[in-house]
Amino acid sequence: MIRPTLSAAALAAALPTVAAAELQRVTSKSEFLSIVEGRTLSALFVNLRVTPEGGIDGSAFGRDVTGRWAWQGNYFCREMQAGDRSFENDCQIVQTDGQRIRFIGERGQGDMANLNLR
Repeated sequence: MIRPTLSAAALAAALPTVAAAELQRVTSKSEFLSIVEGRTLSALFVNLRVTPEGGIDGSAFGRDVTGRWAWQGNYFCREMQAGDRSFENDCQIVQTDGQRIRFIGERGQGDMANLNLR
């Protein structure tokens, strides 16, 4: 039996689209923490928590996720491990409307991930 695989691009396409005009750019660590502290960032098969101490933990597609983050300039910079897969350091633009949060990799030039804030 052939099993279809879900690529990152397909996953991004399956996530709800958030209109850019609704989102506001987050530009400071204190603003970012006020948005995510005590909340879960979630999407289809993804549940993550970001701690004020610089930790990332949760699960994605049945794999444990761990990582570290820091705020640098106007960017959220993180490195993560999901199961046996490593994600190198990437500084990302963060945008939110208070109920959803968007991360745009490679300082705004890369892939984006839309997550709900719960």
